[in-house]
Amino acid sequence: MANQPEIVSTDQAPAAIGPYSQAMRLGNLLFTSGQIPLTAAGELVEGGVQEQTRQVFRNLEAVLAAAGASLSDVVKATVFIKDMAQFGEINEEYAAAFGAHKPARSTVEVARLPKDVLVEIEVIASILVE
Repeated sequence: MANQPEIVSTDQAPAAIGPYSQAMRLGNLLFTSGQIPLTAAGELVEGGVQEQTRQVFRNLEAVLAAAGASLSDVVKATVFIKDMAQFGEINEEYAAAFGAHKPARSTVEVARLPKDVLVEIEVIASILVE
């Protein structure tokens, strides 16, 4: 039923590390939880903010795919970063991931992120309802 929220999960992205779902689908909308730079096995990615951002996008792509969507279906992204001075490096990876697609976005510097990572991103996607 389209009006009932549906939990979306995949083993191709890290499992939730708390009482939440990787994503929830309601009708044609998909809301992902924030993804951090953990591998599907739950290991923190080595390297700096660019490597971490690339892993975050791999995770987002996996969660989106589990719902039959892709980054091109994203209508809104929220980016949480540890240090606004790293915005340029994160933005390079963000632009590479989305290409010509430019969803609405908010970027917020935060004091601390889970597991002391440098970046976390959540998205909202619009999915074709069949």
